[in-house]
Amino acid sequence: MSKKYQFVLSLCWLFWSTLTAQASIPTQLEMPGIFTDNMVLQRQTEAPIWGKTAPGRNIQVATSWNNQVYRTTSAFDGSWQVKVKTTQAGGPYQISVSDGKSKEVKLKNILIGEVWICSGQSNMEMPLAGWGKINSYEKEIAEANYPQIRLFQVEKATGTQPLENIRTKAGWQECSPATIPEFSSVAYFFGRNLHQTLNVPIGLINTSWGGTLAEAWISGESLGSMPYFKDAVQELRDTPEAELQAIYQKKFNEWSSIISGADEGLKEGWTKASFSDKSWQTMKLPSLWEEQGMNDFDGIVWFRKTINIPTDWKNRDMELHLGMVDDNEVTYFNGQEIGRTEGYNVERIYKIPGKLVRAGKAVIVVRVTDNGGEGGIYGEEGQLKIIEPNSNLNGKPVIGIAGKWKYKVAVDFSQHEKAPQPRAGNPNSPSALFNAMINPLAPYAMQGAIWYQGEANESRPTQYRTLLPLLIRDWRNQWNRNFPFYYVQLAGYKNTSFSWPELREAQLMTLHLENTGMVVTTDIGNPIDIHPKNKQDVGLRLALAARANIYGEKIIYSGPIYESYRLEENKVRIYFKYNQRLKAKENAKLKGFEIAGPDHRFYPADATIENSEIVVSSTQVKYPVAVRYAWANSPVCNLYNEADLPASPFRTDDWEEN
Repeated sequence: MSKKYQFVLSLCWLFWSTLTAQASIPTQLEMPGIFTDNMVLQRQTEAPIWGKTAPGRNIQVATSWNNQVYRTTSAFDGSWQVKVKTTQAGGPYQISVSDGKSKEVKLKNILIGEVWICSGQSNMEMPLAGWGKINSYEKEIAEANYPQIRLFQVEKATGTQPLENIRTKAGWQECSPATIPEFSSVAYFFGRNLHQTLNVPIGLINTSWGGTLAEAWISGESLGSMPYFKDAVQELRDTPEAELQAIYQKKFNEWSSIISGADEGLKEGWTKASFSDKSWQTMKLPSLWEEQGMNDFDGIVWFRKTINIPTDWKNRDMELHLGMVDDNEVTYFNGQEIGRTEGYNVERIYKIPGKLVRAGKAVIVVRVTDNGGEGGIYGEEGQLKIIEPNSNLNGKPVIGIAGKWKYKVAVDFSQHEKAPQPRAGNPNSPSALFNAMINPLAPYAMQGAIWYQGEANESRPTQYRTLLPLLIRDWRNQWNRNFPFYYVQLAGYKNTSFSWPELREAQLMTLHLENTGMVVTTDIGNPIDIHPKNKQDVGLRLALAARANIYGEKIIYSGPIYESYRLEENKVRIYFKYNQRLKAKENAKLKGFEIAGPDHRFYPADATIENSEIVVSSTQVKYPVAVRYAWANSPVCNLYNEADLPASPFRTDDWEEN
């Protein structure tokens, strides 16, 4: 190729690139969604403020707390950024942004304090009310009047490439009984404790999504360094987004055809009011089906409910309120489809045409499709109802439809491995959530992050030893700062076919990474509920880690952490960190220890406290070589320190599980 030809190609490429870039350049001043009224800026730092406008404009950012004006010029692509110096905690303040041409942007009621990012899957997402209903949720909501705690809820979104802007419906909000019910309970209790002990404003950014994998929260650049994900990440990098969507749609249509063909409900007329569902099982709704024993299930489940329609409702239009559905559903009334919705966490309200409303027996049928994570029809009991919206009576007549429903599984996606579900546009696609829900937040100034996730990665616990530290390092790279990262070890839960002890071990091993902390929750889990209701103690324990490590409080913030062991004839001596005054809860006998000899067979062990160590033995093991503690999905264990914080599960061996 001649140099002249290369030069022409270069000019063409530059011209095309210029046109492409200009297509996304705004003509007016624009601010990302993270900058709204009521926001909290991190105290005593240089906080980035950024946005877009037309190229070459003179940007001025004025801050009321120090009466400073920061100036810059927008770049070729319209982007600009300044770093404003923040002071001690306080407020309220104002920021004004102008480019000399557009309408000035004024941000009001700003506080300066401590900002934390709160992320993970459903146990981080779990709200105080709604489907969460944590312990004492009504009382907690009524008392949540903290105007100096500010809440920012990131809306769920996915991206095949890193996005610039964050999605949010309400922006920053003051914490109140009106704004807190649907916010993360763990994040709230963490922030509340910090606010009460530090007496400074607290900003909480909740960016979480139930049932999601850790790899979805890591950038493609970092995730591609792992061989397991290399090909998937490369495909995303090499394929234009429009082409990816076309490929996905083709695969999805093929997959949907296979799944629909396997759905016996569509073949056998389960939508008909005359169909007999006597042989079906019963489930109480509203409830996620994981809470009803259908664990780790993704697929299609049909629900049926028979009700009685009053005579005076005949031929009148009605409204069916179905609560929320995870993920998608098609709803029928007396055999006719009345609505369908795709999307998690969206309340379903459908009109029932009067021509379908007959006095006497009526049948509601809901075909629910869950693509990953939790599934089912959920919400408050009062949300599940039929009302006559046009009634002239005081208070609209209501038929409650919460309670017992008949159900039957139609398709189990795990049985269709030859036709795996396409992942593009799915929250569990590699980097999909990082691209849309983390990347747009950087470099917003913050103190650190809290994380509650791991359930979705339970089938690959060894890989999680690499994934979690990689996620932490990746996020720190995005912010160019080695910020604190505190995370929650999985609570006890029996209803799983995978090894949660190994996943907890991977979380424990992540403490080798600097500036991290782990909260142990084996004592506040629920063996039959993957979403334990005690989120107050989870938030408190995360706050203890921050108060001790960041804010200089002289407190014990961790339960005992296994450090090393020594063999002594027929005993094993265990050494711990955070071993202040070891004790058994309520002065009972120590529980949860097992011991093994050369045959690798574990037996229940006797354990005693000697000074700050635990001595373990068993009459059934003459020559012990290994000890395990709380090594079960839902362990019974009771080792604590004087701060009443539980010991982390551990093992001294590295034997492969049977």
